Amino acid sequence: MSGGRDIISLIAQRQDIDQFRRKTWIGSFEEYLDLVRQNPRVTRNSFQRVYDMILSNGVDVYEKSRGEKCTHYRFFDDPENHGQDAIYGLDGALEMFVNALKSAAKGYGIEKRVLLMHGPVGSSKSTIARLLKKGLERYTATDDGALYTLGWVDEQDPEQAHWCPMHEEPLHLVPEPFRRDIAAQLNEGNEDAEHQVVITGDLCPYCRFMYNARLKQHDGDWTRVIGQVRVRRLVLSEQDRIGIGTFQPKDEKNQDSTELTGDINYRKIAEYGSDSDPRAFNFDGEFNIANRGIIEFIEVLKLDVAFLYDLLGASQEHKVKPKKFAQTDIDEVILGHTNEPEYRRLQNNEFMEALRDRTVKVDIPYVTRLSDEIKIYEKDYNTEKVKGKHIAPHTIEMAAMWAVLTRLEEPKNASLTLMQKLKLYDGKSLPGFTEENIKELREEAHYEGMHGISPRYVQDKISNALVAHPEARSINPFMVLNELDSGLKHHSLITSEEQRQHFRELLGVVKEEYENIVKNEVQRAIAADEDALKRLCANYIDNVKAYTQREKVKNKFTGQYEEPDERLMRSIEEKIDIPESRKDDFRREIMNYIGALSIDGKTFDYKTNERLYKALQLKLFEDQKDSIKLTSLVSSVVDQDAQAKIDVVKGRLIRDHGYDEESATDVLNYVASIFARGDVKQK
Repeated sequence: MSGGRDIISLIAQRQDIDQFRRKTWIGSFEEYLDLVRQNPRVTRNSFQRVYDMILSNGVDVYEKSRGEKCTHYRFFDDPENHGQDAIYGLDGALEMFVNALKSAAKGYGIEKRVLLMHGPVGSSKSTIARLLKKGLERYTATDDGALYTLGWVDEQDPEQAHWCPMHEEPLHLVPEPFRRDIAAQLNEGNEDAEHQVVITGDLCPYCRFMYNARLKQHDGDWTRVIGQVRVRRLVLSEQDRIGIGTFQPKDEKNQDSTELTGDINYRKIAEYGSDSDPRAFNFDGEFNIANRGIIEFIEVLKLDVAFLYDLLGASQEHKVKPKKFAQTDIDEVILGHTNEPEYRRLQNNEFMEALRDRTVKVDIPYVTRLSDEIKIYEKDYNTEKVKGKHIAPHTIEMAAMWAVLTRLEEPKNASLTLMQKLKLYDGKSLPGFTEENIKELREEAHYEGMHGISPRYVQDKISNALVAHPEARSINPFMVLNELDSGLKHHSLITSEEQRQHFRELLGVVKEEYENIVKNEVQRAIAADEDALKRLCANYIDNVKAYTQREKVKNKFTGQYEEPDERLMRSIEEKIDIPESRKDDFRREIMNYIGALSIDGKTFDYKTNERLYKALQLKLFEDQKDSIKLTSLVSSVVDQDAQAKIDVVKGRLIRDHGYDEESATDVLNYVASIFARGDVKQK
């Protein structure tokens, strides 16, 4: 029992009763006018509210390339949901989208358009729409996002009210001749130019009926009419169908336009005597219930032409036409999304010209930056979510690398490979390429990111790899790459054998890159003997110092002075491609570097000189490779001494590079086979 009490007590401590009371506030029309005077933002239209919601999470401005700034909207990081629906790598596209909302919020014309997100399947269009809808639910539940609607006091039971079915703005009750003066009074002292009270729109048919009935009842006295009006706080909710609507095309037999604009309630016709009485009509179409918020059209271009007429009027005129009633004002963000084949059909269809003219297209491409693609998969495949299975290093990275490669266009520069282009996009530097060159690469590839492999396909294949090897304690890159390869046979979106073959060739490119990465990783693990590196470095520096100062080096074993060991120095320098003709320059450069540190009172550390550090590691690896006998792993005949050294290397892979016992063993065996192949080739 105490456990149950503790849980109830925990919720009791954390619940916010005051916030609940604010969210369920009900008052008179007069009290609402006081609220508007105190906070004019409560009268914002839907575009203003959605735009303010995005800004409320904060904005980061960063330099994308020299002189080119980019804006990152933290809202799309999904901070409220711990990043579950976070969008990665689409700052440019999202900036265009938010700019369209900003323009609409300012009333510059885009508020009369359908915001159409266009992109390939799986490019986050639905996720963006979901973020906006969920965000609007949370935002309208806060004090900053507050909005209100009206209702009519029940004449039989004054404690009850009949609320507007379209959740409309209470200021619609202000008669047209007085609106300008009333708005001016409400704006007195309001210095926020962005959020001035503007009264637009008429009452919905239901509220107009209730208003006229009461106006007649009170002999035209408006002041007595509003005495029978109640105003309440409105919190938008998709589940409760308040202010957020979603419409998805179905087959023609099972769908008609009443799904958008509402339908007659035949049961109530007998009660009210007419099918044109608004009380006998359900104003519950998606356009009706989405009023004051947002409506999402899934695959909007698959809509039947009959639905497009409603959509055109809703976007351009902000009006819908319910059956048997006059055109009715709506205030909502109309958001649609579609993929490339459907959009091409729109362009080629002359009957759709009116829709083309009323859409603002925002391209939502696939991610083309490797580090962003990795984040997409790490969100679902990490140590918290994947239990009992270790994901070996580079597994996610290699899958993401292949996905990005399929989306890139071949560079026009013949000296640049597709893999090099991927690395440049990911912020890596390559000799001879500047930021300006990278910008040119992006500009010359017009459709980059609008084709290729979807993240969903990769996620499916990573999932397959996780369950397809129950005996394995870890999954490695080859398991996932093999899944990606075998799935290409049945991929429904691959339209030609040529494209399938191209994707397979890119898998080969990724395997080659992985081979280089793990070879380098094992080399570093073998050469990670700090004491041996220090000794090698000290020996090299002693010889370089003697060489540059034309002195001799004292042999520590014989005590004799000898000429600098040219063979040792060259064996290290050759590892980083220092040619014979440049060896003197490199050695002087090292000594000058050490001298500059000494003047500043600092001690030389080989790790601070990246090129020298790499050269020392490669030299130590070469020296230790044979003593460790890594290639003996291939023959499965390993003596005790070699095994002990291999275990040390394996321990370093686990400690420094994120492997577990199984994946470290696998990668050592794999690299051993590479070296064995190399030995065979040399023979």
